Amino acid sequence: MKGVVLAGGSGSRLRPLTAVTNKHLLPVFNRPMIFYPIQTLVNAGINDIMIVTGGNSAGDFLKLLGNGKAFGLKHLNYTYQEGEGGIAAALALVEHFAGDEPICVVLGDNIIEGSIRTAADSYRAQGGGAKILLKKVSDPQRFGVPELDGRRVLRIEEKPL
Repeated sequence: MKGVVLAGGSGSRLRPLTAVTNKHLLPVFNRPMIFYPIQTLVNAGINDIMIVTGGNSAGDFLKLLGNGKAFGLKHLNYTYQEGEGGIAAALALVEHFAGDEPICVVLGDNIIEGSIRTAADSYRAQGGGAKILLKKVSDPQRFGVPELDGRRVLRIEEKPL
């Protein structure tokens, strides 16, 4: 399985901080935000990772992350997303990277508590389709909220009222 970290977007809700850098490069506690999703993938046993980014700070990811050695990786892949095409456009950029293998996609501004290894292993054994990890939160209006039919996700409503 390959890993993809989506770290594009303009970060408009974090202005003025994001006027000079990508939000994924901003610190959360003692590390840049981008470190958390990469470590999540590595902890799940995923060592072939691509970072999708864009904008004026794209080169800063290479300067910060290099080849991924700090995460125990031999190589880290990068691709550049022109403009703001959203998640679907970002995933289209990694189609060649994924090939016929399954991918685990993590949003670059998501900090996942605990390990996703069990879910990743379950997805590997599943043999096809998709798996979405959800978390119940006290303030869902700040996030995308799924509409469920049993255990099946029908759609995601982005930041509902």
